[in-house]
Amino acid sequence: MAVLNARRVLVTGSNRGIGLELVRQLVRKNNCPEQIFATCRDPDGPLAQDLKNLAAKHQGVEIIPLDTCDPSSIKAAATKVTKRLKGAGLNLLINNAGILKLSSLETETPENMSEVYKTNVIGPMMMSQAFLPLLRKASQESPQNGMSCSKAAIVNMSSEGGSITTVYMWHLAHAVNYRCSKAALNMLTRCQSLGFDKDEILCIALHPGFVQTDMGSSVGQAPLTLDESVQAILKTLSRLSEKDNGTFVNWEGNTLPW
Repeated sequence: MAVLNARRVLVTGSNRGIGLELVRQLVRKNNCPEQIFATCRDPDGPLAQDLKNLAAKHQGVEIIPLDTCDPSSIKAAATKVTKRLKGAGLNLLINNAGILKLSSLETETPENMSEVYKTNVIGPMMMSQAFLPLLRKASQESPQNGMSCSKAAIVNMSSEGGSITTVYMWHLAHAVNYRCSKAALNMLTRCQSLGFDKDEILCIALHPGFVQTDMGSSVGQAPLTLDESVQAILKTLSRLSEKDNGTFVNWEGNTLPW
């Protein structure tokens, strides 16, 4: 049975929702990562209290201030993580931070589109660029053959809402800004899979399901709990290999249509 054994992990948007639950479940694993870099925009704010409580109980969790829309913030975080790694590489980058602005097709605005695209597409692009040297280092130093999330991987948290084929849950929310951003993120993932293939860095777009988070609750009655979604996500990450590079999968590992 495949086991996720990423020793050094970074998760963006770790102060709540899926990001926080990923950190929570990673530290519970028997083979817990040695270092988990849990990033969020405002570590000292009230929305980060649950994350701070978690980090206080687990020595391997370090909270890093990071605004994924700010190039200087990303650069500072990459510098800090590089120092903390002390010459080691980063095995797993989970680009989880994302936003949604509710609107209809008729009321969508350029401002919403721009803000959501900046967070959901440009942010993951800049993060992957900034942390690429550390991912390359992890891949080069790994004794493993092929690709895996334990060796070196970029996981972009996407959504089936961005599937041009299914236009998932259109009846519940038009969410044009969000859908367009996730369709673009899927293309970014495909480009990354081609560009980083020679480095043996696995690149995946992952739909976590319709989950009971603040974002999920804003568009309807979500059927999946955080615990169920993240448990399945971690199992899926443990099974992914080079045959999955550049694919779009859901929390259970099933391939989704672009």
